[in-house]
Amino acid sequence: MLTVKELRQCARDVVLMMFIGYSFLAAVYISGTGVTQDLQNASLLIRDADDSPASRDLLYRFGEPYFLRIGTIASEREALARLDDGSAMLLLDIPADFSETLNRAARPASVQMMVDTSNVAMGYLASAYGARIAGIFMQDWSQHLAERSGLDLRTLPEIGSATRVWYNPNLNGHWFNAIAQWLTMMTVVALLLPATALVRERERGTIEQLLVAPLTAMQIMLSKVLAMTLVNVAGTALSVYLIMRPLIGVPFLGSTSLFFGTTALYIMSVAGLGLLIGAFARSSAEVGMLVVLVVVPMTALSGTWTAPEAMPAWSRYALQISPLHHFIECAYGILLRGANWSVVWQPVVAMSALGIAVFGLAWLRLNRRWS
Repeated sequence: MLTVKELRQCARDVVLMMFIGYSFLAAVYISGTGVTQDLQNASLLIRDADDSPASRDLLYRFGEPYFLRIGTIASEREALARLDDGSAMLLLDIPADFSETLNRAARPASVQMMVDTSNVAMGYLASAYGARIAGIFMQDWSQHLAERSGLDLRTLPEIGSATRVWYNPNLNGHWFNAIAQWLTMMTVVALLLPATALVRERERGTIEQLLVAPLTAMQIMLSKVLAMTLVNVAGTALSVYLIMRPLIGVPFLGSTSLFFGTTALYIMSVAGLGLLIGAFARSSAEVGMLVVLVVVPMTALSGTWTAPEAMPAWSRYALQISPLHHFIECAYGILLRGANWSVVWQPVVAMSALGIAVFGLAWLRLNRRWS
């Protein structure tokens, strides 16, 4: 009955239901379709002092969708000014002797590309793409010169390489963005709902009615956790079957029961932390501030958006106390790799241990406060 009461209270809160709908539907859709970590339409200025077929061939390769040529300039000073004011991200400067140097092959031909790396990730991608384009251009030009001189390229040694991409063969970053956003928003909701439900009882004065009822603190806590877990699992189902799969194309290769079972376990683990927040908070405003204080480091130290291998050594140890870090292995593994129980049992055990520990702390705090 307490669980039904919690579900009814949640359904009657219009603002809370709108937030839940945004978290599981709108936020996932926006992140999965409107946000990309790939290089697209990087504004490129061109200074071609050579104006030869070779230089035009090179410039042609710097095109859409990665680069967007926004103009040709003759002054290097103007180019630097455009980089400084942010109206251009890159400058490709081809010297006057570019084609002559290529034809003589007496020394390497040089091309300068200046990159605005205010956005480090996009700057790194732009420089890497530019270096690869230049490398392919030089390979093609070397082959052209060799054929013109009568050299049979088939007699030269060659290294063959084959790359096989698993689980995301098209390197679709929208899959990653959608799942990562769902993980982040679900964590926020799983923390916020039980904490808000607990503080709301205190603010409305209904906590006294619960205390005089023949109920223990554990029963009150379990009812709130169970109700909020059902809400989150329902939101996850809507997110998967209404947004991620049909609109973004995220695959679902693993077991449905294993996925929703591990999701429910993760939500219960985080909900225990939400109850602990509600046990310390005295108002809804404090709940909001404490949730932000908890969810930001939990997300940052989980590997959701940043690979653990790229983190400092101390933070990699801190990852182990984040339930989200362990659930990431389950979510990505089941959805994209079709992982089974033999693969995810270790993160499941870790999540369970963390959930029991946090739930026990919340019970001690509430039991002491209500006794």
